[in-house]
Amino acid sequence: MKKLRVGVVGVGHIGSNHARLYAEIPSADFTAVYDLDLNRGHVIGRKFSVATAKSLDEFIEMVDASSVATPTNTHHEVARSLLARGKHLLVEKPITDNTAHAAELVELAARNGLILQVGHVERFNPVLNALEKHLTHPRFIEAHRLSPYPERSTDIGVVLDLMIHDLEVILHFVRSPVQSIDAVGVPVLSRGEDIANARMRFENGCVANVTSSRISPERMRKIRVFQEDAYLSLDYQNQSGEIYRRIGGRIAREKVEIGREEPLKCQLMSFIECATTGREPRVSGFQATAALELAVEITKRIAPSV
Repeated sequence: MKKLRVGVVGVGHIGSNHARLYAEIPSADFTAVYDLDLNRGHVIGRKFSVATAKSLDEFIEMVDASSVATPTNTHHEVARSLLARGKHLLVEKPITDNTAHAAELVELAARNGLILQVGHVERFNPVLNALEKHLTHPRFIEAHRLSPYPERSTDIGVVLDLMIHDLEVILHFVRSPVQSIDAVGVPVLSRGEDIANARMRFENGCVANVTSSRISPERMRKIRVFQEDAYLSLDYQNQSGEIYRRIGGRIAREKVEIGREEPLKCQLMSFIECATTGREPRVSGFQATAALELAVEITKRIAPSV
């Protein structure tokens, strides 16, 4: 079978990692990159021995599938151009900065029979795979995602930048409509919120409490899930986890066996497989739009105080 020609639009911090990994994946024919900063594009193109397109139109002729790792407010325009020309896409999260544009991309991909995957990379973290093996009926979920102030993605608030990762995972776990939302957030170094907390109650009774900050001196990516028979504590960053169970009147702790893998590489390999075979992505445009809708609703609840 002929290898899929893949490329990357936008080779900044995130896109350059996509390029690095595509160059390592044997099932892909990494052919081209494109960036509005042509010098940056040439640097990455030379580094990985691929063509550097001078325009998006030129890039489109060089690929069958592409990652889109441009700023969020350009995702819709770039992705629409690629989908309209028959290219499979992996769009970095959030899918777009508004739900109407996201829905349009989902519809366009479906109409053209194309894969539209969205880069919610935690779904490819082996920690999550380990957690799902023990998941039964979540009753309470707590997630913390903290990072130092970034040099990118400051065009959006922390809810769309960081919290949306946890929102997508929680929707995947709970699989029940959101009944109510309480949210707070404050700007510190940006126009939008830099730290936020949201508490969601779902129709099935599950409650989720999510905190995200991009003004923390430390990095943290943890999730804890409480259910009737166990309490699961997992660390995405360190790829480690523990399960606590009540056995014979006492609490027993056991380590979760987790294989170490680079989640982004697993995500890109899955994208190539989906684009080649037509298999449904683990995080489709539809699922990513649901996470975006929840993130936008949380942002609206925060807005009066920001």
